[in-house]
Amino acid sequence: MPTLLIADDHPLFREALRGAVQRILPGASLYEADSVEALYRLVEAHPDADLLLMDLNMPGAHGFNALVHLRAVHPQLPVVVVSAREEPAVMRRALDHGALGFIPKSADSDTIAEAVGTVLDGERWAPAAAASAPAPGRDEQEMAQRLRELTPQQFRVLQMLCEGRLNKQIAYDLGVSEATIKAHVTAVLRKLGVSNRTQAVLMAGRLALDPDRLVPPPDED
Repeated sequence: MPTLLIADDHPLFREALRGAVQRILPGASLYEADSVEALYRLVEAHPDADLLLMDLNMPGAHGFNALVHLRAVHPQLPVVVVSAREEPAVMRRALDHGALGFIPKSADSDTIAEAVGTVLDGERWAPAAAASAPAPGRDEQEMAQRLRELTPQQFRVLQMLCEGRLNKQIAYDLGVSEATIKAHVTAVLRKLGVSNRTQAVLMAGRLALDPDRLVPPPDED
């Protein structure tokens, strides 16, 4: 039977997803995460999982960044985005950034089951409205491509930059020296094609759900 991963920070919605999956796949193995960091550990622990159902608004998530990174590092893992953001443009962006499906959180259990079954059969599934939305712009596609070039540790550093953390704070959280973080930041800036932290965060913000609301961090040497 298949192995499915569920990543969402709302326990009640994880329970709803679990119930829908168990109804169509009674013997499936299910594993859960409530944050992006927990999700990374979960994927590492189950590299042969058959499907990941992930929310876009978990702690540590910044728009489509985590989706793009996971698809780059684990291309064998099919991903279905499950989100309360049901605008057609958001659905289209998720699909164009590598998701094989998009399930609105307003969907009933029958729809969830249909979507999961369709993707497990190797086909894409999304509401019809997704097809009517325009594709992401060139700047967003360029940022996604550059993000795919980051190593997992460089991506974590970029995530923390997006949260406004300073080098010493990132070093403490990751258990490494500040000099190591400075080296990672330098590599991130080079791969993103920018010259400072603020520009890096603004570029990463191209993959945010609401880029216009992004607040850049303080810069530092």
